Amino acid sequence: MSDHCGLCGAEFTSMDTMLGENKLSDGNILCNKCLEKASNINQELLYGLNNFSINDIKRLIENSKVRETGEISNENLPIVINSEQGLLSKDLYKKRLKEIKQQLDQLKANLSIFAKGEIKELPHILALDETILAITDAQFSKTVDAGILLATPKRIVSVSKAMFSPVKVNEYHNEDILEVSFVNSFLSPIIKIHTKDKIVEFESFLNKDYAEDFYNFIKKIYNKEESQKQSDEVKTVSSEALFGQLEKLAQLRENGILTEEEFAEQKKKLLEKL
Repeated sequence: MSDHCGLCGAEFTSMDTMLGENKLSDGNILCNKCLEKASNINQELLYGLNNFSINDIKRLIENSKVRETGEISNENLPIVINSEQGLLSKDLYKKRLKEIKQQLDQLKANLSIFAKGEIKELPHILALDETILAITDAQFSKTVDAGILLATPKRIVSVSKAMFSPVKVNEYHNEDILEVSFVNSFLSPIIKIHTKDKIVEFESFLNKDYAEDFYNFIKKIYNKEESQKQSDEVKTVSSEALFGQLEKLAQLRENGILTEEEFAEQKKKLLEKL
Protein backbone atom coordinates (compact mmCIF):
# COMPACT_ATOMS: atom_id res chain seq x y z
CA MET A 1 0.00 0.00 0.00
CA SER A 2 1.30 3.46 -0.98
CA ASP A 3 1.67 6.01 1.80
CA HIS A 4 1.46 9.03 -0.53
CA CYS A 5 -1.44 10.59 -2.46
CA GLY A 6 -1.42 9.64 -6.15
CA LEU A 7 -2.49 13.16 -7.14
CA CYS A 8 -0.68 15.67 -4.93
CA GLY A 9 2.07 13.37 -3.61
CA ALA A 10 1.49 14.34 0.02
CA GLU A 11 2.07 11.74 2.71
CA PHE A 12 -1.15 10.36 4.17
CA THR A 13 -2.22 11.57 7.60
CA SER A 14 -4.12 9.53 10.17
CA MET A 15 -7.33 11.24 9.00
CA ASP A 16 -6.69 10.01 5.44
CA THR A 17 -6.54 6.39 6.55
CA MET A 18 -9.03 6.41 9.45
CA LEU A 19 -12.06 5.44 7.31
CA GLY A 20 -10.17 3.32 4.77
CA GLU A 21 -8.40 3.99 1.48
CA ASN A 22 -9.70 6.33 -1.22
CA LYS A 23 -8.57 3.78 -3.80
CA LEU A 24 -8.81 4.29 -7.58
CA SER A 25 -9.21 1.66 -10.30
CA ASP A 26 -5.48 1.70 -11.13
CA GLY A 27 -4.36 1.21 -7.53
CA ASN A 28 -3.57 4.86 -6.81
CA ILE A 29 -4.96 6.34 -3.60
CA LEU A 30 -6.18 9.89 -2.96
CA CYS A 31 -5.85 11.89 0.24
CA ASN A 32 -9.07 13.33 1.65
CA LYS A 33 -8.15 16.84 0.48
CA CYS A 34 -7.76 15.74 -3.14
CA LEU A 35 -10.92 13.62 -2.97
CA GLU A 36 -12.91 16.61 -1.75
CA LYS A 37 -11.42 18.80 -4.49
CA ALA A 38 -12.33 16.29 -7.20
CA SER A 39 -15.79 15.49 -5.77
CA ASN A 40 -16.63 19.19 -5.87
CA ILE A 41 -16.44 18.80 -9.65
CA ASN A 42 -18.06 15.37 -9.97
CA GLN A 43 -20.04 14.04 -7.00
CA GLU A 44 -20.14 10.51 -8.47
CA LEU A 45 -16.60 10.11 -7.17
CA LEU A 46 -18.03 9.76 -3.68
CA TYR A 47 -20.11 6.76 -4.70
CA GLY A 48 -17.90 5.06 -7.30
CA LEU A 49 -14.29 6.07 -6.78
CA ASN A 50 -13.01 2.66 -7.93
CA ASN A 51 -14.41 3.38 -11.40
CA PHE A 52 -11.88 6.20 -11.94
CA SER A 53 -8.14 6.14 -12.56
CA ILE A 54 -5.60 8.78 -11.58
CA ASN A 55 -5.58 10.01 -15.19
CA ASP A 56 -9.36 10.40 -15.05
CA ILE A 57 -9.00 12.54 -11.95
CA LYS A 58 -6.29 14.69 -13.51
CA ARG A 59 -8.36 15.26 -16.66
CA LEU A 60 -11.41 16.04 -14.55
CA ILE A 61 -9.54 18.75 -12.66
CA GLU A 62 -7.81 20.14 -15.76
CA ASN A 63 -11.07 20.42 -17.68
CA SER A 64 -13.08 21.81 -14.79
CA LYS A 65 -14.61 25.22 -15.13
CA VAL A 66 -14.94 25.63 -11.39
CA ARG A 67 -13.11 28.79 -10.30
CA GLU A 68 -11.73 29.69 -6.90
CA THR A 69 -13.98 32.76 -6.87
CA GLY A 70 -16.87 30.44 -6.13
CA GLU A 71 -18.55 30.90 -9.52
CA ILE A 72 -20.73 27.92 -10.37
CA SER A 73 -19.78 26.16 -13.57
CA ASN A 74 -22.28 25.49 -16.36
CA GLU A 75 -20.88 21.98 -16.69
CA ASN A 76 -23.43 19.22 -16.09
CA LEU A 77 -26.27 21.68 -15.45
CA PRO A 78 -29.48 20.99 -17.35
CA ILE A 79 -30.90 23.70 -19.60
CA VAL A 80 -34.01 23.94 -17.42
CA ILE A 81 -34.71 22.53 -13.99
CA ASN A 82 -38.13 21.65 -12.59
CA SER A 83 -39.23 23.56 -9.50
CA GLU A 84 -42.33 24.49 -7.54
CA GLN A 85 -42.48 27.67 -9.60
CA GLY A 86 -42.31 25.88 -12.96
CA LEU A 87 -38.97 25.98 -14.75
CA LEU A 88 -35.70 27.58 -13.72
CA SER A 89 -33.34 28.84 -16.37
CA LYS A 90 -29.69 27.92 -16.02
CA ASP A 91 -28.83 31.45 -14.87
CA LEU A 92 -31.66 31.52 -12.33
CA TYR A 93 -30.59 28.12 -11.02
CA LYS A 94 -27.03 29.38 -10.53
CA LYS A 95 -28.30 32.53 -8.79
CA ARG A 96 -30.59 30.53 -6.51
CA LEU A 97 -27.88 28.00 -5.63
CA LYS A 98 -25.55 30.84 -4.71
CA GLU A 99 -28.24 32.34 -2.44
CA ILE A 100 -28.77 28.98 -0.74
CA LYS A 101 -25.06 28.51 -0.15
CA GLN A 102 -24.91 31.99 1.38
CA GLN A 103 -27.76 31.03 3.73
CA LEU A 104 -25.86 27.90 4.75
CA ASP A 105 -22.76 30.00 5.41
CA GLN A 106 -24.77 32.36 7.61
CA LEU A 107 -26.16 29.40 9.54
CA LYS A 108 -22.63 27.98 9.86
CA ALA A 109 -24.08 24.72 8.54
CA ASN A 110 -21.78 21.86 9.49
CA LEU A 111 -22.74 19.41 6.74
CA SER A 112 -20.71 16.45 5.51
CA ILE A 113 -19.21 16.22 2.03
CA PHE A 114 -21.80 13.52 1.29
CA ALA A 115 -24.55 16.17 1.31
CA LYS A 116 -23.25 18.10 -1.71
CA GLY A 117 -25.57 16.37 -4.16
CA GLU A 118 -28.60 17.13 -2.00
CA ILE A 119 -27.62 20.79 -1.72
CA LYS A 120 -27.43 21.07 -5.51
CA GLU A 121 -31.06 19.90 -5.66
CA LEU A 122 -32.35 22.59 -3.28
CA PRO A 123 -32.91 25.34 -5.90
CA HIS A 124 -35.66 23.27 -7.51
CA ILE A 125 -37.05 21.96 -4.22
CA LEU A 126 -37.40 25.25 -2.34
CA ALA A 127 -39.53 28.17 -3.51
CA LEU A 128 -37.66 31.24 -4.71
CA ASP A 129 -38.55 33.16 -1.54
CA GLU A 130 -38.21 30.20 0.84
CA THR A 131 -35.33 30.55 3.29
CA ILE A 132 -33.55 27.86 5.28
CA LEU A 133 -33.91 28.38 9.04
CA ALA A 134 -31.96 25.30 10.20
CA ILE A 135 -30.35 22.26 8.59
CA THR A 136 -28.54 19.07 9.62
CA ASP A 137 -27.26 15.76 8.25
CA ALA A 138 -30.03 13.19 8.77
CA GLN A 139 -31.53 10.25 6.93
CA PHE A 140 -34.57 8.04 7.37
CA SER A 141 -34.01 5.54 10.18
CA LYS A 142 -32.78 2.09 9.15
CA THR A 143 -31.70 3.20 5.66
CA VAL A 144 -28.27 3.76 4.13
CA ASP A 145 -29.25 6.89 2.23
CA ALA A 146 -27.17 9.97 2.86
CA GLY A 147 -29.43 12.92 3.48
CA ILE A 148 -30.22 16.30 4.97
CA LEU A 149 -33.13 17.57 7.04
CA LEU A 150 -33.98 21.26 6.88
CA ALA A 151 -36.59 23.63 8.27
CA THR A 152 -38.10 26.60 6.44
CA PRO A 153 -40.81 29.03 7.60
CA LYS A 154 -43.55 26.77 6.20
CA ARG A 155 -42.29 23.16 6.38
CA ILE A 156 -39.62 20.58 7.20
CA VAL A 157 -38.00 18.96 4.16
CA SER A 158 -36.02 15.74 3.91
CA VAL A 159 -33.68 15.31 0.93
CA SER A 160 -31.87 11.98 0.61
CA LYS A 161 -29.88 10.03 -1.94
CA ALA A 162 -28.56 6.48 -2.02
CA MET A 163 -25.65 5.48 -4.22
CA PHE A 164 -26.50 5.77 -7.93
CA SER A 165 -30.17 6.46 -7.11
CA PRO A 166 -32.35 9.49 -7.77
CA VAL A 167 -32.83 12.07 -5.06
CA LYS A 168 -35.85 11.50 -2.80
CA VAL A 169 -37.72 14.47 -1.34
CA ASN A 170 -40.23 14.30 1.52
CA GLU A 171 -41.94 17.33 3.01
CA TYR A 172 -43.95 17.93 6.18
CA HIS A 173 -45.98 21.14 6.22
CA ASN A 174 -46.38 23.11 9.42
CA GLU A 175 -50.13 22.55 9.59
CA ASP A 176 -49.59 18.77 9.54
CA ILE A 177 -46.89 18.65 12.25
CA LEU A 178 -48.25 18.08 15.75
CA GLU A 179 -44.88 18.12 17.52
CA VAL A 180 -41.26 17.03 17.25
CA SER A 181 -39.21 14.91 19.66
CA PHE A 182 -35.63 13.79 20.14
CA VAL A 183 -34.08 10.50 21.29
CA ASN A 184 -30.50 10.90 22.43
CA SER A 185 -28.09 8.12 21.56
CA PHE A 186 -24.32 7.71 21.60
CA LEU A 187 -24.41 6.02 18.18
CA SER A 188 -27.10 7.94 16.30
CA PRO A 189 -29.63 10.30 17.87
CA ILE A 190 -33.11 10.27 16.36
CA ILE A 191 -35.24 13.27 15.40
CA LYS A 192 -38.95 12.40 15.29
CA ILE A 193 -41.60 14.36 13.40
CA HIS A 194 -45.09 13.64 14.70
CA THR A 195 -47.69 14.33 12.00
CA LYS A 196 -51.45 13.82 11.93
CA ASP A 197 -50.98 10.46 10.19
CA LYS A 198 -47.69 9.01 11.45
CA ILE A 199 -44.38 9.47 13.21
CA VAL A 200 -41.36 9.80 10.94
CA GLU A 201 -37.87 9.09 12.33
CA PHE A 202 -34.53 10.44 11.12
CA GLU A 203 -31.10 9.30 12.30
CA SER A 204 -27.95 11.39 12.38
CA PHE A 205 -24.70 9.41 12.26
CA LEU A 206 -22.32 12.15 11.17
CA ASN A 207 -22.79 15.03 13.61
CA LYS A 208 -24.71 14.17 16.76
CA ASP A 209 -24.31 17.57 18.47
CA TYR A 210 -25.48 19.43 15.37
CA ALA A 211 -28.54 17.18 15.14
CA GLU A 212 -29.46 18.14 18.70
CA ASP A 213 -28.96 21.83 17.87
CA PHE A 214 -31.34 21.38 14.93
CA TYR A 215 -33.94 19.77 17.20
CA ASN A 216 -33.59 22.48 19.84
CA PHE A 217 -34.37 25.03 17.13
CA ILE A 218 -37.40 23.32 15.59
CA LYS A 219 -38.98 22.38 18.93
CA LYS A 220 -39.46 26.10 19.63
CA ILE A 221 -41.60 26.25 16.49
CA TYR A 222 -43.59 23.03 16.74
CA ASN A 223 -43.78 22.19 20.45
CA LYS A 224 -46.02 25.13 21.32
CA GLU A 225 -47.63 23.50 24.36
CA GLU A 226 -44.23 22.77 25.86
CA SER A 227 -43.08 26.34 25.21
CA GLN A 228 -46.25 27.74 26.81
CA LYS A 229 -45.83 25.44 29.81
CA GLN A 230 -42.23 26.58 30.30
CA SER A 231 -43.33 30.20 29.99
CA ASP A 232 -46.08 29.67 32.61
CA GLU A 233 -43.58 27.99 34.94
CA VAL A 234 -41.23 30.95 34.63
CA LYS A 235 -44.09 33.34 35.39
CA THR A 236 -45.10 31.28 38.45
CA VAL A 237 -41.56 31.25 39.81
CA SER A 238 -41.29 34.98 39.16
CA SER A 239 -44.56 35.69 40.99
CA GLU A 240 -43.53 33.57 43.99
CA ALA A 241 -40.22 35.41 44.19
CA LEU A 242 -41.94 38.80 44.13
CA PHE A 243 -44.41 37.86 46.87
CA GLY A 244 -41.50 36.63 48.94
CA GLN A 245 -39.84 40.02 48.57
CA LEU A 246 -43.08 41.74 49.58
CA GLU A 247 -43.18 39.70 52.79
CA LYS A 248 -39.61 40.74 53.55
CA LEU A 249 -40.51 44.40 52.96
CA ALA A 250 -43.47 44.08 55.34
CA GLN A 251 -41.21 42.57 57.99
CA LEU A 252 -38.72 45.43 57.56
CA ARG A 253 -41.58 47.93 58.01
CA GLU A 254 -42.80 46.17 61.15
CA ASN A 255 -39.28 46.20 62.58
CA GLY A 256 -39.06 49.95 61.97
CA ILE A 257 -36.29 49.66 59.39
CA LEU A 258 -38.51 51.03 56.59
CA THR A 259 -40.91 53.96 56.92
CA GLU A 260 -44.46 53.74 55.54
CA GLU A 261 -43.40 55.93 52.59
CA GLU A 262 -40.34 53.76 51.84
CA PHE A 263 -42.42 50.59 52.12
CA ALA A 264 -45.10 51.95 49.77
CA GLU A 265 -42.50 53.02 47.21
CA GLN A 266 -40.71 49.64 47.19
CA LYS A 267 -44.02 47.76 47.13
CA LYS A 268 -45.14 49.75 44.07
CA LYS A 269 -41.91 48.91 42.21
CA LEU A 270 -42.32 45.18 42.91
CA LEU A 271 -45.98 45.08 41.87
CA GLU A 272 -45.13 46.76 38.58
CA LYS A 273 -43.04 43.69 37.72
CA LEU A 274 -46.03 41.32 37.93
